[in-house]
Amino acid sequence: MPVITLTSDIGQEDFIIGAVKGQILSIIPGCSIADITHQLSSKNYLQGAYIFNNAAKHYPSGTVHIVMVNFFQYPQEHVLFAHYNGHFFVVPDNGFLTMMLGLKPKDIVKIDIKGAHTFVQITERIVEAVAYFFASGNLADAGEPIDEILEIYPTQPKFDANWMEGQIIFIDQFENVVVNIRQEEFEAHAKGRPFKIVFTRNETIEVLSRNYGAVPIADKLAWFNSAGYLEISVRGGNMAGLFGLSKNDENQMNKQRPNDNKWFFQMVRVFFE
Repeated sequence: MPVITLTSDIGQEDFIIGAVKGQILSIIPGCSIADITHQLSSKNYLQGAYIFNNAAKHYPSGTVHIVMVNFFQYPQEHVLFAHYNGHFFVVPDNGFLTMMLGLKPKDIVKIDIKGAHTFVQITERIVEAVAYFFASGNLADAGEPIDEILEIYPTQPKFDANWMEGQIIFIDQFENVVVNIRQEEFEAHAKGRPFKIVFTRNETIEVLSRNYGAVPIADKLAWFNSAGYLEISVRGGNMAGLFGLSKNDENQMNKQRPNDNKWFFQMVRVFFE
């Protein structure tokens, strides 16, 4: 059974997502459809990539992921259809593909959307191309090869022998802060040494917890979350507030360019002894 996931910044307050699902079921009968999220910020690409990647990796090989984020930032005459690591991605040519994957895939074709002006007209072209692909199993049947695409890449942690520096990439609904330091990167640099996580002015954490329940109410904690990223929190409190940030800052982001927001000036440093 073909599997398609849908991800967007559209929300679900109007008919668009329902219409897209109707198109899929009409053009590709028997297809299984799953929603990853429709609440992404249209401007915070790092956040969007974090959310998408950590859900998409749990889907079976061969899944087609249709990602509709910041669709109309640039004039669009085509949409990208790419293959990487057993999965397939349909994404606007706006830099989000490389932001998600951290690289430019070798296998990319373009789906022609010239003459399609409304969102539903565009998604119909997309679904038709995906249907051609499912019928043949050949990406080349869905569009024409393309080499030059817009490339935007995620920021990476900085490090030296005795320190690491990461940036905030996500604030969840409980105002916990996720940093772009992965557990395997941390352990490779720590080498079992004592450490101190330093953030804002004088806030520090010197132990890793297993989960939120490992510390008393109102205490700070750091742990590696289900996605394997460093997360710092205040149990029952508001860690984002210590940075002067809020989940609601996304409203301001939508007035800015992708990745041009104050989250990326918020550093979390780890010092090893």
